[in-house]
Amino acid sequence: MSYQDQLNPWVIYQLLPDLNRAAVSRFRRRNEAEAYLRVISQLRPKAQFTLSFETMLNHPKKSQDPTDLPAVAQP
Repeated sequence: MSYQDQLNPWVIYQLLPDLNRAAVSRFRRRNEAEAYLRVISQLRPKAQFTLSFETMLNHPKKSQDPTDLPAVAQP
């Protein structure tokens, strides 16, 4: 997920056949995404859309395990 995508976590997807989806637009605020969803649903009444909140899932975890720390040289 790019930095720009992280700044805009609200995503409107168009639902496609065979359980596929296509991202239509991304938003920073939920109320903006909901307003756009209402507009696009009126413009394309036969299409199906959904609103989703995406978070960054593949972030590196900081290890708290002491065995993962680098060895310190003893004097």
